[in-house]
Amino acid sequence: MALSSAFSSTDTARWGVALVFAIVYLGMFLGGLPRLKLDRSGVALLGAIAVIALSGIPLEEAAQSVNLPTIVLLFAFMVVSAQMRMGGFYTEVTRRVGALPLSRAGLLAALIVVAGVLSAVFSNDIVCLAMTPVVARLCLRRGLHPVPFLLGLACAANIGSAATLIGNPQNMLIGSVLQLPFGSYLKAAVLPVGVSLLLLWAWLAFGPGARAGAPVPSRPPERIPGAGDEAPFDRWQTTKGLTVAVLLMGVFLFTDWNREVAALVGAAVLLLSRRLHSADVMGYVDWPLLLLFIGLFVVNHAFAQTGLANEAVAWLGAQGVHLSEPGALLVVGTLLSNLVSNVPAVMLLLPHLGADPAAAGIRLALVSTFAGNLLLVGSIANLIVADLAAKEGITLDWKRHAVTGLPVTVVSLAAVWWLA
Repeated sequence: MALSSAFSSTDTARWGVALVFAIVYLGMFLGGLPRLKLDRSGVALLGAIAVIALSGIPLEEAAQSVNLPTIVLLFAFMVVSAQMRMGGFYTEVTRRVGALPLSRAGLLAALIVVAGVLSAVFSNDIVCLAMTPVVARLCLRRGLHPVPFLLGLACAANIGSAATLIGNPQNMLIGSVLQLPFGSYLKAAVLPVGVSLLLLWAWLAFGPGARAGAPVPSRPPERIPGAGDEAPFDRWQTTKGLTVAVLLMGVFLFTDWNREVAALVGAAVLLLSRRLHSADVMGYVDWPLLLLFIGLFVVNHAFAQTGLANEAVAWLGAQGVHLSEPGALLVVGTLLSNLVSNVPAVMLLLPHLGADPAAAGIRLALVSTFAGNLLLVGSIANLIVADLAAKEGITLDWKRHAVTGLPVTVVSLAAVWWLA
């Protein structure tokens, strides 16, 4: 029985799916479900199973609700990022930046630019994972307070990832669903991103706490396997990964070739290696994130078929809140991105962008990404930096993050309002 006909024959399935949808997004907000050993990916998977069972949706229809181009593009760039990490690229770049004879403000500027540029092409989470321990130790050796530099790394990685349609998962989703041209998006995003990075640097270089000395770590660094233990720099593997990344950027910018197929070919080239085992590369692929996407696609599709989403959007419209308008999208996108995380927020908002989805999609990509800097829990990149900083004996809690995250987010969103 088709999903729509199942709903027409019984309200039980309709409201059952609505209940599952609400529980799944509660799990997105909480990061899991109380008393259950479930993370967001587990909640999304069980939610998908539940809506299939409740509604009678055929498995074929459930599979068709998954946006395969988004999954493919995300997987391919996970492989590219794995290649760069296994080649020691991120750590080597950070060390070279740290070795430059720069002032405190100059070092902050260099770090912010490097983190922002790398995150526009590679995963911002991977950039933070690889760079955080190196940045923390570099600051302590040079007698600099590490917290502003770590905040600069996290915020710049989030901001920089908004510059392209491959910088983060939500941008990949928006680009694939709306078929946004890569070059057009880059042209629209580069100015808000550049302004936001500049203001981030100014705040950290000259704002509150800029002159504080380096604190003594609260405890000796923990040597935990996998926490900052990056591979040694391998020039050949790094060159191979960079070549594929540059070629893919060229394909995206200057050709009309299918982005997902090109990215898959690039990933296949990297997997053809005599030195890096494919199983090791696959170990760096974020399979739970892919599972999260798949589960949410199915849950959102089932919920859309109940008609409740359209009713909610119509009600908002009657109250004067139209998601196609920049102001409404900015406020709703920011709130949802901090409540349920940016990927689920984007999935909820994408079907309701109005008559000009391309323009609204660009704003949504920028807003959902910039909003990740508002709270420490607003993005995985922030949490990665805080967690690895703690392993180095450095405390980066929500209060310290808010001193930078709140003003930076407000200014970034203002840049979206005026420039995008």
